[in-house]
Amino acid sequence: MSEFDCVRIDKDEAGYRARYAQISDADLMPGDVDVEVIHSAINYKDGLAVTGKAPVVRRFPMIPGVDFVGRVTASSHKDFAPGDLVVAGGCGIGEAHFGGWARMARISGDWLVPLPQDLSTVEAMAIGTAGVTAMFCILALERYGMTPECGPVVVTGAAGGVGSAAVALLARAGWKVAAVTGRPEEAEYLKSLGAQEIIDRAELAEPGKPLQSQRFAAGIDTVGSVTLANVLSQTQYDGAVAACGNARGMDLPASVAPFILRGVSLLGVESVRPRLALRREAWARLSRDFDRKALARMTETIPFPQALERARGIVEGKVRGRLVVEIG
Repeated sequence: MSEFDCVRIDKDEAGYRARYAQISDADLMPGDVDVEVIHSAINYKDGLAVTGKAPVVRRFPMIPGVDFVGRVTASSHKDFAPGDLVVAGGCGIGEAHFGGWARMARISGDWLVPLPQDLSTVEAMAIGTAGVTAMFCILALERYGMTPECGPVVVTGAAGGVGSAAVALLARAGWKVAAVTGRPEEAEYLKSLGAQEIIDRAELAEPGKPLQSQRFAAGIDTVGSVTLANVLSQTQYDGAVAACGNARGMDLPASVAPFILRGVSLLGVESVRPRLALRREAWARLSRDFDRKALARMTETIPFPQALERARGIVEGKVRGRLVVEIG
């Protein structure tokens, strides 16, 4: 039995708190694959878990870290053997099952994907759940029939993890990308990822008419609420919007007008369920399509002792792009 560092979230009579602690491999939750974690990441959901600002943690104690990449040390799963490099994300990790903010993880092999051979462990976490979610959105738009020839695409929350990945991937695929952000200082960053137009989020922040001027053929929305309602109202005939986030809220104060008068479709995207075939497809596309220079521009790597502080900052909108955490 060995002890190792982790971040542990507790909720009891002493209150809700996240702190650095030590656990042993005997404390890990059930699973058929043991992984020595090399890198993890900080997602918005990790920030919510650490701060308790939303009830994303479903059992206590909990180790946060929605994503991790590492090396298998023991396995009884048919698809994995000691020495394999694997990636995990979603599947309730960091919410209902111990996540990647620990030196070791024990997990179901059905939740793992082999690390693509042409990705480093840092690149894998720079992509992470944010990149996978962005790719799920792109796949949803493609399956609906949307292509760059249809017209411009809008990405809300563009300076965040999912938004940054979506901007870079869409631009690389030939789309004309309009990036929405409330941080004007990030304009050059977003242009470096491939955005051709920067839109102040204030333009979409107030309730608008049910049908507005047609600006976009497609959209990827990470914000929800009034922002999504306005994006739908500004989507052209037979366009589609993939919605994957709720940074502004869970409500959707919209009308049916875009759907029944312009044939606009709202495509829901979630990234928690395993769906291994879809995850493998997404990772294959990500390893092929993600411009490595753009990926590097949107990535900051930090040591494990900074994870808690930076996770609190992501909820306050103080983080752009992706934060990769050195665990191993």
